[in-house]
Amino acid sequence: MKAYVFPGQGAQFTGMGKDLYETSALARELFEKANEILGFRITDLMFSGTDEDLRQTKVTQPAIFLHSVILAATLGDGFQPDMVAGHSLGEFSALVANKALSFEDGLRLVSARAGAMQKACELEPSTMAAILGLDDAKVEEICKSIDEIVVPANYNSPGQLVISGSLKGIEIACERLKAGGARRALPLKVGGAFHSPLMEPARVELAEAIHATKVSRPICPVYQNATAERVTDPEMIKQNLISQLTAPVLWTQIVQHMIADGADHFVELGPGNVLQGLIMKIGKEITVSGS
Repeated sequence: MKAYVFPGQGAQFTGMGKDLYETSALARELFEKANEILGFRITDLMFSGTDEDLRQTKVTQPAIFLHSVILAATLGDGFQPDMVAGHSLGEFSALVANKALSFEDGLRLVSARAGAMQKACELEPSTMAAILGLDDAKVEEICKSIDEIVVPANYNSPGQLVISGSLKGIEIACERLKAGGARRALPLKVGGAFHSPLMEPARVELAEAIHATKVSRPICPVYQNATAERVTDPEMIKQNLISQLTAPVLWTQIVQHMIADGADHFVELGPGNVLQGLIMKIGKEITVSGS
């Protein structure tokens, strides 16, 4: 069975999507429609903007979303998913690809999500850090022992977990995690504490937009970040999308569940190949590719 997966923030690069725009009439049409919806020419920033341009949350998230969903659209009849999943932001790409969300509604939600998250980041300085070489349970235990906001945010693969929280919380956690046996504890260059309680203002703001958006029954199950379970019910999809902003990304568990349900070929659609590397660490006897 074939599973399509979609990357999240951090996969962006200058020039992303330019080849699609230049070689596909459908891609050009969708990119131009996106420029109209967003009210600025995101294609200019994607194709020739600076790294700094692409690091702006209001640009990064729509850019990655557009690259992923337009790539899926250009596959035409070649896109026949048995299941889909997306890492954080990538969940919105997955929901457009499996027809739960329209292209237009998906883009509007992603834009609203980016704006809400940016505002939440500005309320309190916060950040994230990648913890390598330590069991998840040990990371969870140490985070709970700290009298600051610091929580597991991304369960990326066995031995690779990203934590999220206040600047002081992350600083203390990195020190204690290294002392506790972590091979590395690397602060990340991100704008805030994504997938943590510090995103609560963004969750509240986005919830209203999600409730007002039509979600259809998808053509195949989506495995959602907040629960790692397969979902086809539109109302459950909405609830999990809302929970996603403050809940951890259960990527390791998602891939394990997809494999248990029969996935033996994973295809990553979008910029980069980060998910391919993570999936290979989770499932050893499966095929992984990009497109």
